[in-house]
Amino acid sequence: MRAAGGGGEGPKPFPWGTAMTLGFHRLRLLPEVFWRLSLPEFVAMSGGFDRPGGISRAEVERMMSRFPD
Repeated sequence: MRAAGGGGEGPKPFPWGTAMTLGFHRLRLLPEVFWRLSLPEFVAMSGGFDRPGGISRAEVERMMSRFPD
C-alpha cells in the first residue's frame, strides 16, 4: 500500500557533486568555509533565493550605461 500522494520513490539524495562544484569552482570557497556553511547560507551565496528568470532587460541596459566597458 502506498502513502497518500506519494509515488513510493522516497526523497531524492542531496546533489553533493553539484553543490561541491558550485561551492569550490564557481564560488571559489575554501573547503573549511564550504563545510561550515548552513544550507540557507549556501543557497543565498549561490543565488538560490534570486527571482527566477534573472534580471530584466531594463536592468541590463541600466548596468550597461553605468558600466560601459
